[in-house]
Amino acid sequence: MSINTRRSFLGQAAGAVALATAPHTVFGQAAAPPTADVDALTAKAARFLKSRQAADGTWSAERKEPGITALAVAALLRSGQATPSEPVIVKGLAYLETFVKPEGGLPDAAHANYTTAVALTAFHEANTNGRYDAVIKGAQAFLKGKQWDEGEQKTPADSFYGGAGYGGKNSRPDLSNTTFMLEALHDSGVPADDPAFKKALIFVSRCQNLDSEFNDQPWAKKVNDGGFVYTAANGGSSVAGPADDGGLRSYASMTYAGLKSMIYAGLTPDDPRAKAALEYIKKHYSLDENPGLGERGLYYYYLVFAKALSVLGGDRFKDASGVDHDWRAELIAALAKRQGPNGEWVNKADGFMEGDANLVTAYGLLALAATRKKAS
Repeated sequence: MSINTRRSFLGQAAGAVALATAPHTVFGQAAAPPTADVDALTAKAARFLKSRQAADGTWSAERKEPGITALAVAALLRSGQATPSEPVIVKGLAYLETFVKPEGGLPDAAHANYTTAVALTAFHEANTNGRYDAVIKGAQAFLKGKQWDEGEQKTPADSFYGGAGYGGKNSRPDLSNTTFMLEALHDSGVPADDPAFKKALIFVSRCQNLDSEFNDQPWAKKVNDGGFVYTAANGGSSVAGPADDGGLRSYASMTYAGLKSMIYAGLTPDDPRAKAALEYIKKHYSLDENPGLGERGLYYYYLVFAKALSVLGGDRFKDASGVDHDWRAELIAALAKRQGPNGEWVNKADGFMEGDANLVTAYGLLALAATRKKAS
């Protein structure tokens, strides 16, 4: 497996396996999808994931990616299908703790920034009675310290500024790692006015195909559709490839990731950047595919789709054609249709390591968890 393929699993996103039939509409409203029991789906997936844990507490250890174990632990906890005291969680966290250093974070893990971000989420979900307070504080400090800023001799004028990469001395920042960092900081209690969010917003804004004062990259005004690309660094790059006019093609998974990152950083849906991203999503709303990438990375797409729409807070989403969607029900139905007989999810298009049922089932559980409505 090439380095680019290994890295892609952590940061790039999405495509889709086509549904058997396209959704019908009645008077501007999407027809109700087949009823799916979200609790049954969740429980079945959790049983599968628990059964796949190795004796040493790991998942997919052969990949040498402790981030998969962190995702599995976070998914089981966030889904409500495990408690912090259950052996499956205790063993998983104990394994992750072997990477934690006194100075904070998991600096020796593969793709240290990404792994620290998802491990921070796992430790936060398990943090009863302050047991992991020190680990959480250290992980937050590690992530902030690895963000590209003045500490790396970067100024706000540099395309690296504010972003996060996988880790390592010359780790180019990208939007996916940045959004995992921001989500982990947000969920573990770092406020939106923290300097890390303000710096990250500069980088995230530069990853948007939007001709505005917030993106000074030469390609931004060429496509100009409000969608997002993988990174603005080093002249910009998109997994969806170049556009005919020399710009960079947007794709939906990064657009959902970019939108939710902006909201975490304190923007409201009325901000012109958020409005442009919403317009892109309205034009490309789909659970049949992730526009721009075909069948690759479907479950990463489902994950960021669910999280972004959950952060926006609405129960319905109206697309550009005026069709009103119950996005939660439609996502649950899409996952129900694709769930395997043992509760697993796996993508036949094994891009971005989505042939790994442990990774993909964790994505599915986290996506389902994001469909739960918050208590008022």
